[in-house]
Amino acid sequence: MTPRAAFFDLDRTLLSVNSGALWFRRERAEGRLPLTQAVEAGLWMGLYGVGLLRARTALGRAVRAVAGQSEAELEERTRRFYSLDVASSFAPGGLAAVQAHREAGDTLVLLTSSSEYISRCVQEELGLDDILCMKLGVSGGRFTGEIEQLCFGAAKVTVAQQWAEPRGIDLANCWFYSDSITDLPMLERVGRAMVVHPDPRLGRVARKRGWPVLDWSAASEMEAAGG
Repeated sequence: MTPRAAFFDLDRTLLSVNSGALWFRRERAEGRLPLTQAVEAGLWMGLYGVGLLRARTALGRAVRAVAGQSEAELEERTRRFYSLDVASSFAPGGLAAVQAHREAGDTLVLLTSSSEYISRCVQEELGLDDILCMKLGVSGGRFTGEIEQLCFGAAKVTVAQQWAEPRGIDLANCWFYSDSITDLPMLERVGRAMVVHPDPRLGRVARKRGWPVLDWSAASEMEAAGG
């Protein structure tokens, strides 16, 4: 059997929420993010979400707040945040799609601009085979405030291709599930573009190209591992 992979975006795709927005809310509530930084982070996240700023610039500003912090401490904090604010927010249809691909023998991969810390939590929760995500620079166990691996927009294609090639996987035989126009390069690269609760611009593209548009608010809609 030809090896195949199903790639899943995270926020507003596998999750019904935006985990980044919830993270900033939690950080603000627990006194680790001053109001001015919270407002700026929210603005940068919004611009990055609609593709109005270069991803590296926007995300670089968003991660600057962790510069100098302990990686181990942030990982522990992320696991607590995941348990409290994220773990109950998986879209039912997304869980069903993951299971359908698992039963079909496809490799399950999270492909997200989220950090590796929350990505690991999702991997463990869902039993995914691998994660491809944003990686932060670390030196001496502390964050440098820089991004080591960008996983956004066209960079997702590069990261996915580098992962797929040594495994003998052709992206033309793969699926990618996403809600965002920023993921258009990866949706165009795979053979089976699957659009979930799309933003307005992606919705227009999907209708024009005849891509499936899925509602994952329930587990019943299952255009997943067929074909």
